[in-house]
Amino acid sequence: MKIAIPSEDEKGLESEISMHFGRCRYYTFIEIEDGELKNVEVVKVSFEEHGYGELPEFIKKHGANLVIAYGMGERAIDYFNNLGIDVITGVKGKIKEVVEKFVEGKLFIDANWKNSGEFGKHEH
Repeated sequence: MKIAIPSEDEKGLESEISMHFGRCRYYTFIEIEDGELKNVEVVKVSFEEHGYGELPEFIKKHGANLVIAYGMGERAIDYFNNLGIDVITGVKGKIKEVVEKFVEGKLFIDANWKNSGEFGKHEH
């Protein structure tokens, strides 16, 4: 399994999850095999502005089959799903801790993320 996580900076596992996947400049890609982290790669988004579907295609190109994010619109989620990529939203915190909790099956998901101040300020 390969997970893509929108990241606040290029610090990989030490980064915080970006509050909105479409605005972040970095993605941390984490490979997990048999419940263990096998590889971590930070990739800078190569474009400043993006059109519909470009970020899902970028993430697919890097081999991820799961995205863990805080905020994401329904159209983006549908696009990912159509590419065969699962999406978990409502997750925040340090990437290392998030991945550890995911592997343990104890990931906390904020069911009210759409009502948070940060995501609510995003204009579509």
